[in-house]
Amino acid sequence: MPSSTQTLLVNGRKFTLDADPKMPVLWALRDLIGLTGTKFGCGAGLCGACTIHLDGKPVRGCLTSLSQVQGKQVTTIEGLEADKLKAQWLEHNVPQCGYCQAGQLMSAAALLASTPKPSEQQINEAMVGNICRCGTYPRIKAAIQAASEA
Repeated sequence: MPSSTQTLLVNGRKFTLDADPKMPVLWALRDLIGLTGTKFGCGAGLCGACTIHLDGKPVRGCLTSLSQVQGKQVTTIEGLEADKLKAQWLEHNVPQCGYCQAGQLMSAAALLASTPKPSEQQINEAMVGNICRCGTYPRIKAAIQAASEA
């Protein structure tokens, strides 16, 4: 992989990396910057474990290259400010194994930022593609609904 200088704005901080512009941002976040909250799951954008925000919109970090994030704000789970949502996540005992939780929270936070009072259908549509092997989907949905009412 030919490398070049890549500049990332992550969680409000600027990082300059010597990396291939085709590198998935997931690997830059985890391996080069040290932000390991964003998880690798399937590598094909299907499971949602690697969900980050790019200018406030949820994207899959495994499918998004460094060149695609140039000049844009990247937010990871470490920089997510969604206190009401996080509180409801705990109140509803959502986490079990925890592997999918960063991606689930990132998708849920993006939904609530764009649609503060989502319907059940909007929640379902926003969360599709975020896989939870522990099957906590009813608790995830309840936490999102409660956060929207808080």
